[in-house]
Amino acid sequence: MTTPWGEPALTRFPEDPRDRLRAWDASDEYLLRHLAAERVPLDGTVVVLGDRWGALVTALAEHRPVQISDSFLTQEATRANLARAGAEPGAVRLLTTQDPPPERIDVLLVRVPKSLALLEDQLLRLAPAVHAETVVVGTGMVKEIHTSTLRLFERILGPTRTSLAEKKARLIFCTPDPVLERPAGPWPYVYTLPDGIGPAAGGTVVNHAGVFCADRLDIGTRFFLGHLPPGRGRRVVDLGCGNGVVGTSVALADPDAEVLFVDESFQAVASAEATYKANGAPGHAEFRVGDGLAGVPSGSVDVVLSNPPFHSHQATTDATAWRMFTGARRTLRPGGELWVVGNRHLGYHVKLRKLFGNSRLVASDPKFVVLKAVKR
Repeated sequence: MTTPWGEPALTRFPEDPRDRLRAWDASDEYLLRHLAAERVPLDGTVVVLGDRWGALVTALAEHRPVQISDSFLTQEATRANLARAGAEPGAVRLLTTQDPPPERIDVLLVRVPKSLALLEDQLLRLAPAVHAETVVVGTGMVKEIHTSTLRLFERILGPTRTSLAEKKARLIFCTPDPVLERPAGPWPYVYTLPDGIGPAAGGTVVNHAGVFCADRLDIGTRFFLGHLPPGRGRRVVDLGCGNGVVGTSVALADPDAEVLFVDESFQAVASAEATYKANGAPGHAEFRVGDGLAGVPSGSVDVVLSNPPFHSHQATTDATAWRMFTGARRTLRPGGELWVVGNRHLGYHVKLRKLFGNSRLVASDPKFVVLKAVKR
């Protein structure tokens, strides 16, 4: 990536030489060019929200910025990119969206996230640290910035305008208004589960901002809940757990089950833990933010349950699902089972047969399939 501060070599995480997706885009470059051209002072506290793979903080490492991210994978990519660029250890402070933000922010750079809810939640959390002289600049591709995006900046921070587009990227300029009366944040959002979905029926869901399907049970998970394996085993993983409804349903059905909730999103794992506790689920549960099943011992799991995502930010990709499936095969004991729900068109049965040597259709409807693969 070419920047006014050099040309760092950047990769996504986990690194894959076959991956053609870049670790930055035109919106990152546009923002960095603007900072240099306008000589924005970077000697105060610089906070970067939503940096996708660490491109922005790697370029600005000499100014010791703070990165705030919801993604474990982003943090790992950032660490690797900083090391590759020769940045001083500790040059960038890495915070999650669940951590307390800095008390004062002099420059706030926002890489607009896919989730408008996450943007709203984080701007509300950061607003008390913003002052009248804070420089606020957002960035994103044109297709990512909508009228609703600009309204959020204006409603929470102050008057907002946009730049002209360059290479299909656009900047957002916001002038903080210290006396602006800000709305109360709606997050986390709590709702009640419908009837007819098994042990979790009538239970409570707690969704932090940015977690998929914030105000209702998504139809894929609802279909999955109706077809979970009857004998789930002692050690069960809710892989890519989201708000934790699937794992909580398992715990409610079997008090002896040990359920591991895993997601790469800090917001998701916080939601899963809150959902589990809100339902008074018995048994033992562990909540882990990480890269799939990395770190889970091989052959230590009886059942893996998963509804894999097929997007990485704006890109459609099966790389995440493939890592989930390979991780499941490694961690399952012989005879252990991977149960997957997904859209019919994704063709997960082909991947499962290639990896496990088998795949059985458990249930289907016009949109979704539930598949089972057994480790031989």
